[in-house]
Amino acid sequence: MEDKTWGCSSSEDSDDEVYLQNASDEEELDFSSGSIPKLQFRNVKSKSCWNEEMGMGEVIEKNGKMWITTGIVRSGKIYSSIEETLYLMELGALHQLENSGRSISLTEMYEKVVAGTSGCCWELFEVYRHLKSLGYIIGRHGVLWSLKSIRCSHRPAALEITEESKELVDMGAVQRLFSELRINELRPDFDVYLPNSRFRKSSPGDPSFLLYLSRGYPPSRTEIEALEKQCGGIPLKICLVTEGRVSFFSFNKVELPVLP
Repeated sequence: MEDKTWGCSSSEDSDDEVYLQNASDEEELDFSSGSIPKLQFRNVKSKSCWNEEMGMGEVIEKNGKMWITTGIVRSGKIYSSIEETLYLMELGALHQLENSGRSISLTEMYEKVVAGTSGCCWELFEVYRHLKSLGYIIGRHGVLWSLKSIRCSHRPAALEITEESKELVDMGAVQRLFSELRINELRPDFDVYLPNSRFRKSSPGDPSFLLYLSRGYPPSRTEIEALEKQCGGIPLKICLVTEGRVSFFSFNKVELPVLP
C-alpha cells in the first residue's frame, strides 16, 4: 500500500490565465488540513445566489480568475457546488446571497455542509479545501465541466450523455444532475487534475486521478475493485480524514511467488 501526498504552489500573475507550478507525484509528504484559509477582504468579489433546492449557487456577478477552474457551465451560466461556494467564501472572494437578497454568512454555509444535504459532507469539504489550496483542479466525479466537453476522452461511467444533451440545459436539469449524487454511494467523489495553466472546461482532458473518501472505515478489497471498475483506467486514490488530518492512499496489485 502506498501513502502519498502531493504539494504545489500557485500564483496569479495574469488577468486571463492562472499559472500554477506542476506538482511532483513522487513526493511523499504528510500534512494537516485543519487550518482554515485566512479570510481576505477583497474590494471586488463575485456574487452568487444560493438555490437551496438545487444545493448550488448560481453566479450572478463574476470577478477574478478562479472561475477558470471553478464551477460548471450550463446554458451560459456558472453554477458552483457547495464545497466550491464555501471555499471561495472562506477566501473572501464570494458574496453569497439568498433569493431574497439577504447575505448568507460563513456560519450558515458551514451548517449547510455539516447537514450533508447538498452532496457534500464536512470531511469531503476538508479534502476539497486541502487539495484546492495546493493548486489542484477539482470537480465532482460524473459531472461535466461544460456540455462542450462531451467529446473529451474521459466519460464518467456514472453519467450517460447523449447528443441531445448538448442543447441548452435549464435549472431543473442541473438540479436533477446533482440530486442523483449521494454522499454514501460507492463511487469516486472527485476528479482531480494537476495544476495546469492551460486548463479549459470545454476540453479538460482526463483527470490525473479519481478520489474516493473513505467514510469511517477502510474500503474492503471488494469495494476497491468495484471502485476501480468505474475509473476507466484512470488511477484511483483513497482519502481518509481523521481529526482534520487528510491522508491519501493508493494500492498496487502484487503477485506473490509460490514458495516451494
